[in-house]
Amino acid sequence: MTSKNTYRIALSGICLALTMVFLFAALVVPGVELTLYAVSSLFIAVMMIESGLKGGLGLYAAAVLLGLLILPNKAGILPYACLFGLYGIIKYYIEKIRRPAGQLILKILFFAAVLTAGLNLFKGLLFGNIQLPDLPQGILLAGGIVFLLLYDLIYTLLIRIYRTRFRKRERIHFELSKEREEEDEKL
Repeated sequence: MTSKNTYRIALSGICLALTMVFLFAALVVPGVELTLYAVSSLFIAVMMIESGLKGGLGLYAAAVLLGLLILPNKAGILPYACLFGLYGIIKYYIEKIRRPAGQLILKILFFAAVLTAGLNLFKGLLFGNIQLPDLPQGILLAGGIVFLLLYDLIYTLLIRIYRTRFRKRERIHFELSKEREEEDEKL
């Protein structure tokens, strides 16, 4: 086994362990559930940067399966499985589109679809221990979209920090299309 494979296996184990720590904390620490779910999703991006799309997909699948096995509240894995864990993978595909407006629209549509399904079909399950205010669905959706935009911005900034501080060469690029065009012009 090469040292590169050993590194990837060790990193995937560390990322899986950290993901499970944050998912467990989201179940037991009241008031910061969304933050903990959001942090747990960052490890998908790290795996995709370090070992490609397969690494990110593998981490996502392993986290969902392990969460179903070891988390005390099985419904607590649903926010991760339906939104937060998937977001890094969806973000990768959406950001292949060259137009930032198209990226933004697709991200909003993805989030709106997940939130609408959660509110209408299985509110108690999808949101698990996350307490939503008793407001009309349109207001919750608008607030959720603002949350998504903030989450996406922070997610992108944290990926950029990881890339500049820890990685010089990577397999997967998470970036807005405008940045990609600027880098292409420099080359």
